[in-house]
Formats: sequence, structure tokens, C-alpha cells
Amino acid sequence: MKKQILLTLAAVCAGTIVLFMQCKPNIQKAPLLPLEDFFRNPEKSSYQISPDGKYYSYMAPYQDRMNIFVQEVGAEEAARITEELDRDIAGYFWASNNRIVYLKDKGGDENYFLVGVNPDGTNLISLTDFEGVRTEIIDDLEEIPAEVIIGLNKRTPQVFDAYRLNIETGEMEMIAENPGNIQGWMTDHDGKLRLAFGVAPDGLTQEILYRETEKDPFQIILTVDYTETFAPYLFTFDNKNLYVLSNLGRDKTALVEFSLTDLKEIETLYENPNYDLSGVSYSKKRKVLTACTYVGAKTEKHFFDEGTKQRNDKLETLLQGYDFGTTSVTKDETKRIVRTYSDRSLGAYYFYDDETGELNKIADVSPWIDENNMATIYPIAYTSRDGLTINGYLTLPVGYTLDNAKNLPVVVNPHGGPWARDHWGFNPEIQFLCNRGYAVLQMNFRGSTGYGKDFWKASFKQWGQTMQDDIADGVEWLINKGIADKNRIAIYGGSYGGYATLQGLVKHPDLYACGVDYVGVSNLFTFLQTIPPYWELYLKTMYEMVGDPEQDSLMMAENSPSLNAEKIKAPLFIAQGANDPRVNKAESDQMVEALKAQGVEVEYMVKDNEGHGFHNQENQFDFYRAMEKFLAEHLK
Repeated sequence: MKKQILLTLAAVCAGTIVLFMQCKPNIQKAPLLPLEDFFRNPEKSSYQISPDGKYYSYMAPYQDRMNIFVQEVGAEEAARITEELDRDIAGYFWASNNRIVYLKDKGGDENYFLVGVNPDGTNLISLTDFEGVRTEIIDDLEEIPAEVIIGLNKRTPQVFDAYRLNIETGEMEMIAENPGNIQGWMTDHDGKLRLAFGVAPDGLTQEILYRETEKDPFQIILTVDYTETFAPYLFTFDNKNLYVLSNLGRDKTALVEFSLTDLKEIETLYENPNYDLSGVSYSKKRKVLTACTYVGAKTEKHFFDEGTKQRNDKLETLLQGYDFGTTSVTKDETKRIVRTYSDRSLGAYYFYDDETGELNKIADVSPWIDENNMATIYPIAYTSRDGLTINGYLTLPVGYTLDNAKNLPVVVNPHGGPWARDHWGFNPEIQFLCNRGYAVLQMNFRGSTGYGKDFWKASFKQWGQTMQDDIADGVEWLINKGIADKNRIAIYGGSYGGYATLQGLVKHPDLYACGVDYVGVSNLFTFLQTIPPYWELYLKTMYEMVGDPEQDSLMMAENSPSLNAEKIKAPLFIAQGANDPRVNKAESDQMVEALKAQGVEVEYMVKDNEGHGFHNQENQFDFYRAMEKFLAEHLK
């Protein structure tokens, strides 16, 4: 019998080899790509079109800093109109056909100031560069080309007054003085300042204030508890009522019309049963709402306007395989800039003519990236230990799928915020880690936005507790599926994600082989003591959502990683910007000191010209190069 078996095997040897090859995973890995390819500045980005449609503008590197270039439509060459060498321009827009304005800060301090420049580079004026003062845009006043309305905390650091600013001369006048409790201002379609958002004396109630004309005093028309959302998005087109994103009386944020006469919701325009609405778009020219958006696994749209839906359908046909959005449109709304993206591509910019239906590519954002070498992002969901559904994303190295991924090293990547969320789309960090052979798990733990009021409120006073359990439950889910090698799991995050990294090493010391904390909170007490001055109106709310230093002192102490460093076993890499206004450098300093006192291996990187996250290209290269080496050493 044994001899017969051997003869039979010899006779079908080729077939046996084929069967063996079919059973063994055939992993076609991507080539190892240069680190710089993932984090270098885009070749061209932030395309916009002038209001009259005669010019394009975009940002591109000049001596490794993102600056503004302008190109006449149809011309071959563009002209650089700015020369910022210390730091990237943070953002810009066409205030008129003859004027571009942009924002920048110094060393990451987030005290953004406004600079104006003509499209040919002349008349460059620094408009609001005041020491320690932050500029916010209230209204670009599209119908008044020489002016914008801005907010400045110039008079007092805690609150913003409203100013009308001449962007050609720099002259400005205060048009509304903040009485001390106003968080924001809103104009109508005529550029009149008619709405304000304040905080009541208890610090926990939002006040909506309204006035009929700019000559009238503001009056409180509605009060809303801090746990509820009432977010006016725009006035109705007759300037009489408001379109509002609201979850009053419901769990999910819906788009409603609110009567400024009857002071109540009079119509629900759209609500989604599963997700909060995240945005509204409209036509200024035709004076109609066009669409609203919500985010599930991907961004979805609901259309109010048939013409907008038809254009969207046509672009979907022309841009198959990519998601897209309009980034800029001419004043007559006949021409627009369209940006594509996907999970494996930073996409491209296109020029679309509504009248002719023609779509022409302008430029790829990162043409050196071959999307065939990029990893696929899989939407996933799992159940927390107390029964909540936790949605997220799993990204696997090229060649692996949910069916064949087994025993991979994993980087767990909780998002910042924490009242934010991860999205589907191209993420250079994730792609870099996958290119280095790691699977990456992202999860929208409780408190993540977009999933309704109850899911958000479930995070209150749960930093480091059930919020942390949601992360650990995702790791266990990945281990139980056989995808993760339980001995090669790292945790990495920035801001709140940095806190979750530190707390993960404290609370689950045997789950992670190492951790990378990027500008993360380490001490809940000192974090609340060092917030930026313009966050002080939110301080009582923060006490309710994070913890009250007096009433919740025991809970906060138990969940402050720097006060529990003796529980950490795994090596740690910490990175911090010296000028960080949100998470003070002292957060990282005290964590490093506490770890060294316990004899735990810790690597510490500080960049003196950075704030809350590294923005300068050379600093990003340094950080990710150090992280790559650190992970390779400890995940082997």
C-alpha cells in the first residue's frame, strides 16, 4: 500500500505542486518605498479658482515651505506670489478678483495672522500680526471685495471681538465688542452681523443671541444644554430664518429650518437614522440648498437639488473609482475645481465646466505615489465589552486581505480629539506603516463624533476608562481573528491619541510591545491648567466631559499616565513641539521624567519650531524616521 501511494504521488507530481501552491498564500508585497515619498510636501495642492474664472491658484513648495502660486487660465507658466520661508502657509482664499489673503502662524503657536497680497504678488501687507493674537475668519464678504469680517482676541486673550477689515489698506474697525461670554459670531447673506453664540454664567449652557439689524442689541432667543447641538449653518435666503444642524429632541443631528419669529423648528429637511449630518452646501447664485453630507464608512450625500445631483452623477461616471468634492467655484457657478481622492491615492485636481460638461485634469497631488503600491482600507466593526458597536478601519500591507492576513505585526492608532473621528481616505501615516509591513487598526471609540448624541455622551469622564477599553477590545478582536500577532502589537497616536497610547501602556501593560506618543496628554490636572486662553469659556464643559480637578480628583489621578508610570513595562518613544498651545510641552516632560525614574526605556524628541504636531517637512522626516527605527526594533 505504501509503495502504491508513492507511485500514485509520482504520477501526479505536477498536480500535487499546483494544489500546494493554491493552498499557500501567495503574497505579492509592495516594494519598500522611501520614507520621504509619504511625507514630502505635495507637488501642487489647494487649487482654487478666482471669482471671475480667469486665474488658478495653488500651493507648492518653495525652499521646502508651501507657498502660493497664481497661473492665468490657458497660460503655460505660473508665478509665485509669496515667499514664506519659516513655516508653511496654513490656508488661503480669493477675497476678490484682485486680492488673495492667507493665514500663517509662528513656530506652531496657532496665533494665526492674516496677510493680503495681489494676484501678481504686489501690495503684500501683514494685516493682523499682533503679538499673542489669533485671527479667525467670520465672513469673507464676497459681495464687498475690499473687506472681510474677522475675529481677534486682541483686546483680551480669552474672547474674540468682531472687526471689519480692509484687506487692501489694513484699516479695520471693531463692529461688535465681546461682552466676555461670546464664543462666535455669524452674518446673514448681506454680510450683516446678526447672530452670536454665548456661554451662560453657569458655563454649561449655550446661548443663541439674535438681532434684527446691526443697530439693535443682541437678545437671547434660545438656550441649549452643552450636551445638545444647535448649530446654525446659514440664514435662509430671505434672511428671515435659519438652517440649523440640530439634535434637539433627537439622537442624530438633522438639518432643520428654525423660525426666528416663532423661535422653534418649523421643518425637518433631512435626517439620517444612523449618522449625524456633517455639512450643508448651497448655491449663492440660485439661492437654494443643494446637498447635505453625513459620514458612515465613507462620506455620503443627500441631494436637495436635481441639477446638483445630475452633475454629481456625471462626475461619478467620469471619475470612477474615486471619491471627489468641489474645492472652489467661480462667482457665476459655471466653473469649478474638483478634487479626487481614495484610500490609496491623494488624488488629483480637475477643472470642470458646468456649461460644456468638460472635465480636464490640472495636476496630480503626489505623482510619485503609485497607488498600486498602496494599501487598501477596510471598514470594520466590532462589539465593545459592554455592548456598543465600535466602527473603524483596518489597513493591511499590500498583498494581504481579510481572508489571508495572519499573525501580522500591528500598529494600533487611536485618533485625536477625542471628540472627532477617523475617516476613509488616503492617510500617509497609515500607508507608510503598511509599506513597512505593519497592519494598522483605527477605531472610532465611544465619544467619536458622527454616531449620535448618546454615543458621544458615553465618553464623558471616561478618558482612560471605557474609552480605553474600546481600544483594547479592538485589539483583542484582531487577535481572536488571527490577524494580529499578539506579541507584536504597538500603540501610536497623537494628541488624545497620544494620551490613549500612554494610558494603554498603563492600563494594559501586557497587551502592547511598545508605544509612540505624539504631542499627547499625560496628566489630566496639568492639561486642564494649561489650555489656551481662548478655551477658557469651555473650561466648565471640559470639567463635565473630562473631569473636575476637585470633585473627580481620585478618578483623574488614577487615569493620568504620568502619575502611574510604575505600571508601564513597554518601551516608549515621545515626540513634542516646544510651542504647542493645546498640549503643553510640560505634559511630555513630566512623562519622560516619570518613566526614567522607573527605569523604563524612553526616547524623547522635541522640535523647537513646532506646535501641536510637526508641520515642517524636515521635522516630519525626522519623526517618522525615528518612529520607523523604534517600531522595527521592538516589533522585530
